[in-house]
Amino acid sequence: MINAKIGFISLGCPKATVDSERILTQLRAEGYLISPNYEDAKLVVVNTCGFIDEAVEESLEMIGEALAENGKVIVTGCLGARGEMIKENYPEVLAVTGANALDEVMAAIHAELPPQHEPYIDLVPPGGIKLTPRHYAYLKIAEGCNQKCSFCIIPSLRGRLVSRPIGEVLDEAEQLVGAGVRELLIVSQDTAAYGVDTQYRLDFWQGRPLKTRIVELARSLGNLGAWVRLHYVYPYPHVDQLVGLMAEGLVLPYLDVPLQHGSPTILKAMRRPADSENMLRRIAHWRELCPDISLRSTFIVGFPGETEAEFEKLLAFIEEARLDRVGAFAYSPVEGATANALPGAVAEEIKEERLARFMAVQSAISADKLQKRGGESVMVLVDEVTPDAIYARSAAEAPEIDGVVVIEKEENLNLVQGDFVEVTIVGAGEHDLYAQVLSSGQ
Repeated sequence: MINAKIGFISLGCPKATVDSERILTQLRAEGYLISPNYEDAKLVVVNTCGFIDEAVEESLEMIGEALAENGKVIVTGCLGARGEMIKENYPEVLAVTGANALDEVMAAIHAELPPQHEPYIDLVPPGGIKLTPRHYAYLKIAEGCNQKCSFCIIPSLRGRLVSRPIGEVLDEAEQLVGAGVRELLIVSQDTAAYGVDTQYRLDFWQGRPLKTRIVELARSLGNLGAWVRLHYVYPYPHVDQLVGLMAEGLVLPYLDVPLQHGSPTILKAMRRPADSENMLRRIAHWRELCPDISLRSTFIVGFPGETEAEFEKLLAFIEEARLDRVGAFAYSPVEGATANALPGAVAEEIKEERLARFMAVQSAISADKLQKRGGESVMVLVDEVTPDAIYARSAAEAPEIDGVVVIEKEENLNLVQGDFVEVTIVGAGEHDLYAQVLSSGQ
């Protein structure tokens, strides 16, 4: 019998991507085939996002499209936590599950399409099924979050923090590196909180005792022979130790710290660390510990209660912090967020005007910092080779969210995706760098 084909739509953040990869890996392990189109699929799984209104709208739109094009749909992911809303909009869906729900998704698939393969046949490539290119992979180390940020509903969608056993994480990382992954992107809702829920329980990996703690995990990952990049790092005091590992060369000197605002008043309303002056001191300290560090952050403008004076404090903060990479968005009410009840709603046109002003200031900072990298010799990882150029990234650029290093094509330059190569930076644009090859890496 020909094995059934499953269609799959993956939406949302890198944590959701990891959930999708786990489902896809299990599907292949059980003999199912993955269909790239609706027509050949026996059913479609839609992994949704429900963090902000735009993501909810996109998820509902894709569920509707899958139903119209295929007719049989299983919904999973963050929006699945609001199952009543999905069923109200699309009562014909086969099943609805929440995020990180591999067993429930597979049970729903089994109910509609029982697996047909022989279980002893190896159907999964080393490292599992990945939605990223072969040379980098997201490694999720925990589920859920214990923070109570007023603008966020992730804890209600994904639950409280649950850290994976450190030995299990390192086993997966070692398997990924063995399968050819050159860069591990460490993700969770609150990466630096890893292990807090276990009280830093002692575990074992390859006979060695290890505490379930982010510093021990990062150090061990750094010894596997791949780049290690940390994302979504809440600025706890022990982050200084992670920066120390960056200075040692065990972890990439890249820190993704979502700071959200620069006004103590707004930060307090957000239920975030409100001492912005202390945050600036910590940023300076990180740069002292690791002069090569690149800092990325995200900010929200137009949060309830943000007056022009509070917004000016945000601009002053980013001008002093001089972060390397920044993402920003205008505040959007999310159903279920406590911030919705706060007074002082900001008009949409003011939000957009402030967002534009914010990005103008930050773009100038980022462009200036890129220009100053001219003449640097850096190791880069090749992402893509085209007939016209080679696209790569240094330690300062994360895939999909930051700029790239564009390498000039030269005769007899035989680089392929996943190669390391040393380059000299010869120019900079608004977001990207331009480089020439010095020597081939490994």
